[in-house]
Amino acid sequence: MTRLLYALSGADKTRQFSPHVWKTVMALAHKGLDYETVPVGFTEIPAIEGGGTATVPLLRDGDRLVHDSFAIALYLDEAYPDRPSLFGGEGGKAMARFIENWSQSTLHMAITRIAILDIHNLLGPTDQAYFRRSREERLGASLEDIAAAGKAEIEGFAKKLQPLRNMLKIQPFIGGESPLFPDYIVFGALQWLRTTAGTTVLEGDDPVDDWFRRCLDLHGGVGHRVTAA
Repeated sequence: MTRLLYALSGADKTRQFSPHVWKTVMALAHKGLDYETVPVGFTEIPAIEGGGTATVPLLRDGDRLVHDSFAIALYLDEAYPDRPSLFGGEGGKAMARFIENWSQSTLHMAITRIAILDIHNLLGPTDQAYFRRSREERLGASLEDIAAAGKAEIEGFAKKLQPLRNMLKIQPFIGGESPLFPDYIVFGALQWLRTTAGTTVLEGDDPVDDWFRRCLDLHGGVGHRVTAA
């Protein structure tokens, strides 16, 4: 059975950077499932699988097409119950939904402002034109003005992670003694920053930095597959 993961990439097709794709990469590794990565640019997404999605990740698992990283994680737990769970039960699913909303509303917006020009510069010309037009319309400012405002986000970014920092004094992962999908949600956000801007937002002695490095090393070091920007 052929398993395909459609993943957002820059002009360099080996450089996949989407936080949502990284959640799915980690989820598949957690389950020990083999797959082939199909890198796509922003403007190529509408044509994949006959127009099966407007966003990636998109997972083809045999005859099944599943889009959205959270939906993919739920699917993987249902389809492969004999492999390590991504949620550890209904409580884990509920926790993951909270973490997902916190990450996207708090971390993703800050990273967008920090990395927006770096993301633009990773893209090929057609995707650059799309990215500039769509992001400037969505955010109501030029990429350059957004990036200028993003400089203030760098200094305050570590404070946004204080809840995670406090929790890591008690347990090594959000999932407890071992990682679960909520860990991969936050990892995906920080991996997005690492692979696009490479901006240092955490001190080397920060427990969150230690946790992130442990996540990079998980599952045979799959997080290292793309180097830091």
